[in-house]
Amino acid sequence: NYMEPWSKKHKAMCRANQGGISHSLSNSFAQPLSHAELINLTLARGDRELVDAFECHSLVYTPNGGSRDLREEIAKLYGPAIGADNILVFAGGQVALQTAAFALAKNCHSITFTPGYQSTVESPAHTGGESTQIRLRAENGWQIDLAEVRAAIRNDTRYMVVNQPYNPAGTLMGPELQADLIALADAHDIRILSDEVYRLLEHDPRDRIPAMADAYPRGGISVVTMSKPWGGCGISVGWAACQDLSIKQRLVDVQYFGTACPSRASELQAIMVLRASNTILEKNLGIIRHNFCLLEKFMERYSDLFEWVPPNAGAIAFIKFKGPLTSEEFGNNLAEAGISVKPAYCFSDEVTEDIDFFRVGYGEEIMPSALNALVAFVERHKTAWLAKTRGTVENLS
Repeated sequence: NYMEPWSKKHKAMCRANQGGISHSLSNSFAQPLSHAELINLTLARGDRELVDAFECHSLVYTPNGGSRDLREEIAKLYGPAIGADNILVFAGGQVALQTAAFALAKNCHSITFTPGYQSTVESPAHTGGESTQIRLRAENGWQIDLAEVRAAIRNDTRYMVVNQPYNPAGTLMGPELQADLIALADAHDIRILSDEVYRLLEHDPRDRIPAMADAYPRGGISVVTMSKPWGGCGISVGWAACQDLSIKQRLVDVQYFGTACPSRASELQAIMVLRASNTILEKNLGIIRHNFCLLEKFMERYSDLFEWVPPNAGAIAFIKFKGPLTSEEFGNNLAEAGISVKPAYCFSDEVTEDIDFFRVGYGEEIMPSALNALVAFVERHKTAWLAKTRGTVENLS
């Protein structure tokens, strides 16, 4: 089924701005790596063999679903039940989400959650399958309501897609909710795909919950990409992990008709990243925590104009503008000033007041200067916004 990308309008709006976008708060990934940085990290670790392998690798096809050396490195991120044979490599996490939907959601009813990243919300419907979207709410901390999930389950429900940590709000469910959701799914023979692209970027590691592939042996699938935690966006490597090899085989069969063989150069870069994972994550979390403090001060300073559910994972936040503009209007005005944020229409095809928030990213070193531009913009307009808001309130009373 043809579906128009929700972010298409945002990209067109940013391109249409004559002055261009000088200050981006749209990006959702951690500080991007450079290849030179990767090489230096690898050599500093004494892994000259891996650098030589990159410089001299053959351009023969890689195995469908990824080479074993990469899958072995990925498996180290999980518990003992996950080995190389439980990993399937894709050309990015986006491809993994779509492949899983075509493999598992085409001939059944699915449950997804909105607002969210379009591929997590709409991938089952993209296959032509039936899907129920459950609305998450700020007043509930953007948390999944088990009662709503239970009410949405049908006799033919076999697939569910969650996103934890949650995009666009940067919130994370607790271990009790995760366990209860798994128990509910297991009782109804429902597989859960968990988009975990922000996992390992919990602001406090004690908040981290188990990967779905570890927590739900019979039906859990974890999807991850190099871009978000590690900043390896251009490597274009993602993967799915699951314990049930029959699930993996269904993904393999669908993957065969798409991008089955990753680039060997990308595989070797991904291995470099994973072997330096602790160093890279420590650096990226340092940037995220610093930028989060700045964003928190912004929210406190302008609490009469903005509100949020404070994020505790990833490098993203979903913010409500309480002034006299919708998130789309606010985003358009910012773009005219050379500042980019992601309005609510990037996360839902139906924007209502309860989800009319905008997303900002704070994972990059450039974020403080972009935030300063936002502060300057707010200072120029806050008096007029507050006057209009007060006028509206007075008229209503």
